[in-house]
Amino acid sequence: MSDDDARLDEIAVALYAEPPATFTASRNARAAEVSGSLATRVKRLRKPTVAAWAVNLLVRDGQLGEAVELSAALHEAQDDLDAAELARLGKQRRALVSALARRAAELAAEAGTTLSPAMTEAVEHTVNAAVVDAAAAAAILTGRLVTTIEPGDLDGDALGAAVAGGVPDAVPATPVRDDLAARRARKAAERAVREAERARVEADRTVSSAESRLATARKHADRVHERVTALRAELARVEKDAAAADGEVERRETEWAEAQRSAREAAKNLERSVAARDEGDDR
Repeated sequence: MSDDDARLDEIAVALYAEPPATFTASRNARAAEVSGSLATRVKRLRKPTVAAWAVNLLVRDGQLGEAVELSAALHEAQDDLDAAELARLGKQRRALVSALARRAAELAAEAGTTLSPAMTEAVEHTVNAAVVDAAAAAAILTGRLVTTIEPGDLDGDALGAAVAGGVPDAVPATPVRDDLAARRARKAAERAVREAERARVEADRTVSSAESRLATARKHADRVHERVTALRAELARVEKDAAAADGEVERRETEWAEAQRSAREAAKNLERSVAARDEGDDR
């Protein structure tokens, strides 16, 4: 923003708090106080409607800060899909908009101007636009409204035409009300509780699954151990049978050896008998 832009916005803020009846004279006087292109730009500032001027009075009176805070709360409730909170805040919004319109009428009356029912309705629509749309709130809070704003007509061109001077990109920072801060803290705590509950449920599910797998593993281990015990018993029986078979082989080998010796002895005896017989025949 250039120095001339900043200066123009500063002059416009003061001018648009002036009653519409004295606006033109005050604008021309301020244009005469400056020079160059700035003087030309000041001279081109348009006279505000009475309803827009009343909204500017609300801004100067500091009455729109609560509406902007309510807007933030509404957006949070929408983000959280909190139907109950949305209903409560919607009722609060309607009451606040009506109260601010009445306050604007009071400020206008104090400045010597009476707002008609149509003007009061236009103020309500503008305040409602500040609640439902951040860009509208930023434009309205400049205090430089030339015309009122309808909630259904919130594009950049409409906002630019409704405001004298530059249109800010964001709502000026405002202190957070205690109740709004408490709501945010409560919502954060509720989210933490929900997350903790989800984590607990997930942990319980994990424990249950692990317990099921553990029970299955234990059953399998028991079956394997039973099989090992049965195999060990079978091995003991087989080893016993093998030992008995080895003993039987040893006995049969001994019998075979004895039979072999007996056969050799019988063969020798036969040879001797045959030899003796043959020797007797020769004589």
